[in-house]
Amino acid sequence: MSNIDFLYKGIKLFGKWEYTGIEVRDPSLKRYICLEPVIIPYTGGRHEHRKFGKADVPIVERLVNQLMRPGKNAGKKIKAIRIVKNAFDLIYLRTGRNPIEVLVRALENAAPCEDVTKVVYGGIVYFKAVDISPMRRLDLALRWIVEGARRAAWKNPKTIDECLADELILAAEGSTRSYAIQRRDELERIAAASR
Repeated sequence: MSNIDFLYKGIKLFGKWEYTGIEVRDPSLKRYICLEPVIIPYTGGRHEHRKFGKADVPIVERLVNQLMRPGKNAGKKIKAIRIVKNAFDLIYLRTGRNPIEVLVRALENAAPCEDVTKVVYGGIVYFKAVDISPMRRLDLALRWIVEGARRAAWKNPKTIDECLADELILAAEGSTRSYAIQRRDELERIAAASR
């Protein structure tokens, strides 16, 4: 056992969920999904002034930060952490799997591979299919998962915790009922038509 393994041994997310045994299957996302063990996902923005610094932010904290988008929960990080904690409990009760692993699978499935860009040639605009960088793939997947949970919770008796849990489970399964998977399919369909 190395010194690093010894230091991280016993650290569990929210005191419940182990980080061990979780593997990122998508080779391009492996560098950008940080599974460094933390108890509470709150680094205080230490990544802010470094290029590609958000790649070193724990992936659960990036999900929490997405929940604080402008609107009702803007700036309420403790509330966003509580939402993720409750959603992870629901995921475990419904699937019996480690919620961190479900989150990683959901991100791998929801991350698009292609996008379109505008090319102006002689005053005419063409759309051209391009590959997406791994960092942007992960950003889009996180945004769509949270956006899907927010849309499902809007004017609905279900809480945002339940909607986030549902969205993560559906995205991890690759179900087309997931908002994030629908957005990925739509984007890749447009890119395929623009080749």
